[in-house]
Amino acid sequence: MKKMKNLILAIAIILGCASVAWAVPPAPLTTLQAIHALSNAEASQGLPVAFEATVTYYRGYERILFVQDGNLAIFVSYPRDLKLVPGDRIRVLGRTQESFNPIVAAEGVALLRHTALPKPVQASFDQMIRAETDCKLVTVRGTVRAADLALSLRGPLRFIRLQLLMDGGDFNAEVDSDDASVLERLLDADVELTGVVSEEFDDKMHETGILMHIQSLSDVKIIKRATSSPWSLPLTPMDRVIIGSHFRDSTSRVRVHGTITYYQPGSAVVLQDGAKSIWISTKTHNPLRVGDEADATGFPDVHDGFLNLVHGEVRDTLVFNPVTPLPATWKSLTPRGYDSPGHHDDLVSIEGQVVTKVREASQDEYVIATDDKQFSAIYRHPDGPVPAAQNIPLGARVRVTGICILENSSPYAVQVPFNILMRAPDDIVVVAKPSLLNIHNLIIVLSLMLLAVIAVSVWGWTLNAKVRRQTGTLATMAEFEQHRSRILENINGTEPLAAILEQITGTLSFLLHGVPCWCQIAGGARLGNCPQEIAGLHIVKREIAARSGPALGTLFAAFNANSAPKPSEKEALLVAARLATLAIETRRRDADLRHRSEFDLLTDVHNRFSLEKRLNAQIEEARDNAGIFGLIYIDLDKFKQVNDIYGHHTGDLYLQEVTQRLKRQLRPGDLLARLGGDEFVVLLPTVRNRAAVEEVVRRLEHCFNDPFVLEAHTLQGTASFGIALYPEDSTTADKLLNAADAAMYAAKNSKR
Repeated sequence: MKKMKNLILAIAIILGCASVAWAVPPAPLTTLQAIHALSNAEASQGLPVAFEATVTYYRGYERILFVQDGNLAIFVSYPRDLKLVPGDRIRVLGRTQESFNPIVAAEGVALLRHTALPKPVQASFDQMIRAETDCKLVTVRGTVRAADLALSLRGPLRFIRLQLLMDGGDFNAEVDSDDASVLERLLDADVELTGVVSEEFDDKMHETGILMHIQSLSDVKIIKRATSSPWSLPLTPMDRVIIGSHFRDSTSRVRVHGTITYYQPGSAVVLQDGAKSIWISTKTHNPLRVGDEADATGFPDVHDGFLNLVHGEVRDTLVFNPVTPLPATWKSLTPRGYDSPGHHDDLVSIEGQVVTKVREASQDEYVIATDDKQFSAIYRHPDGPVPAAQNIPLGARVRVTGICILENSSPYAVQVPFNILMRAPDDIVVVAKPSLLNIHNLIIVLSLMLLAVIAVSVWGWTLNAKVRRQTGTLATMAEFEQHRSRILENINGTEPLAAILEQITGTLSFLLHGVPCWCQIAGGARLGNCPQEIAGLHIVKREIAARSGPALGTLFAAFNANSAPKPSEKEALLVAARLATLAIETRRRDADLRHRSEFDLLTDVHNRFSLEKRLNAQIEEARDNAGIFGLIYIDLDKFKQVNDIYGHHTGDLYLQEVTQRLKRQLRPGDLLARLGGDEFVVLLPTVRNRAAVEEVVRRLEHCFNDPFVLEAHTLQGTASFGIALYPEDSTTADKLLNAADAAMYAAKNSKR
C-alpha cells in the first residue's frame, strides 16, 4: 500500500513538472539563421525573436527597415520613426510574421553602436528574380532606361525612381534623393548600384518584379555616360518610331495546375488553386469545361502590374473538381493596401441591386450597386447566335458569380474599381424582386386615394388638406418618372449629349424644388443653370463616377446658405449622377462603335462600307449640281510575295506604311479607303477633268520611289492605278468601281 502511494506521488510530481514546462513560453529566436529556417506557416504563429543585426537600408517615413548579419538578411517592420543610418548595429525584439518570406514585426529596437556595413555581393538578374538575394546588400550593373522623381504614397517626400536593364531582364530602383539635376545625366548611362534587393508584388503578394532600395546618390556610380543627350537625338516621324524596337526574350516556359474557373475561347483561361489564381492568355478553341482540373503552360509576364501567363496552352484532365465561389462584398474585393489580401482573378460571389443593364452583340453588361458603390458584371457572348437575354428586372437584388478583375495591382492602392466576368448567363441570379414601391403601383394608389377623397369629402377640410399633400407628393414622383423615362429614351436615341445632360440638370432642379443645378464635364463644358454669383450660396456637389477610371465630371446644386440639408437632396444628386454616368459612357461607346464600323482596323482609313456610303452620296451631289468627280483604283503589285517571303506581320507593316504615304499625297476632302487585301480606292470629289485625276495618280506613284524599311527587311514596292470619271465612265457606284478596276488591270497587264 505504501509503495502504491509513493508511485502515485511520483506520477503527480512528474505531471506537475510537465505542466510547468508546458506553461513556459518558447525561448526567443536569437539569430537570423533560426528565423530563415522557418516556413511562412511557422512564422505566422508570431514566434518571439531577440537578435542583433546591422542596418543596411532605412526609410523612416515609410517604415522600411532592412538588416543583415553575415550573409543573412531580413525585413523588419516597426511603427515608430527611428533615427537610423546604414551601419548602425541594433538589437531587435519582436515576433515573426508571414509575408513573401518570413519577416519580423518589431516591438522594440535599440541602437547598440555604429559599425561597418556588410560587404555587398555581386548579384545577377537570375539570382534577384529567384529571390536568392532577398533583403541582402548587393552590387549590380545595368543601363538606365528611365529616371524620374516620384512622390511617396506615405508622405510628402520625393525620391528618384530608376528603370534599368541588365543582362537577363529589367528592374526598378529607388534612390533616397530629390536632386532633379542628375536625372538627365543618368539616362542611357551604364551604372553600378549598391543597395538592398527586394521584390515587387501584386495584391496577392505574387512576385512581379525586382526593386532595389538605395540609400543615397553616392551609391549610384556612373561607369559609362551616354554617348549623347537624349534631347539631341534626331527627330523620328511618329509613324516610324517602330524602327527603334529590338529585344531578345529568353524567358523560360513554366507549367501550372489548377481548376478552370473561366474560359473564353481564343482569348483567356483562368486557373485557380486554393487561394491562388492566374490569368492565362491563349488562342486555343479546344473544348474546356469550367470546373475541370487542368494543366497550363506558358511564359510568365506582368500586365498592368498583374502576374499572368502569355502564349498559353491548356490541357483538360477531365477531372471535375469545381471551385466554390468566395462570398464577397464590395469592401472585401477592393484592395485596402497591405492589410488585406487581393482577389484579382479569383472566383467570387457578390450581391447587389441592378441599376442599369445594357445588351450588345458582343456582351451583356449589368451595372450593380452595393454598399453605395457600383461595379459592372459582364457576360461576353460566345461565337455564334446571341443567346436569349436573362429576365433581370431593374431594381432587383441579384447574386453575381464570376472572376474578379481589378484595375490596379499596387499594394499601396485602396478602393480600386473592379468588374466581375461571368462564365455563363445563369451566373446572375435574382434573389429578391424589385420593391413594390414603384411608379406603377404608386399611380394605382393615387387613383384609389382620389376616389376615397371624393367619397369622404364630407369629413372636412382637415382630411382634405392631408390628402392634397399626399397627392402633391405622388404627382411629383410621377412627373419625375416621366422626366427619367424621357432621358433614357434620349440616351438610346440621337439626342446630343449636351442636351441630355441639360435635361438631367433640369430634372435635378425639379427634384430639389427649383434650386440652380449644373454639371462640369471633366475636360469639357459646363452645362445647366450655374448662377453668375455663387458667393453666399451653399454648394453641394456629387461626382459623376465612371464604372472604371477617374470621374467623368461633377454635378452641383446651389442652395440658400440658411437652408438645412435634407436626406432627399443626397438621394436626388445620386440619381442624377447615375443618369449622367449612363449618358456619357453610352455616347462614348457608341462613338467608338461607329468608328470601328467605318474604318479599317489595320490601316485606320475608310473601309468598303464607308466608301460605298460616301460614293453614293457623292453621286447624288454631282447629279444635283451637274458636277464631276474622279475615282482611282490602286492595287499593290506582288503583295502576295511579300506575305509569302517575309511573313504576314511584315505584310501588315507594309500596308500601314503604304497607307501613310498615300494619305500624305492627297488633298483635304479627298477620301482614301481600303477595300480589302492590297486594294485601295481614292475618291476625288473636286476635279475639273481627267487630267486633274491623272495628276493625282502621278503624285501617288511617287509614293513608291523610296524603298520600304520594315523592321529587319527592306523592299521596293510598286502599284498599279486605274481611273474612272463620273459621269463620263458611268453614273452608278458599282459601274464606276468596275470601270476603275478594269483600267487598273489594263495598267497592270501592260507592265507585264
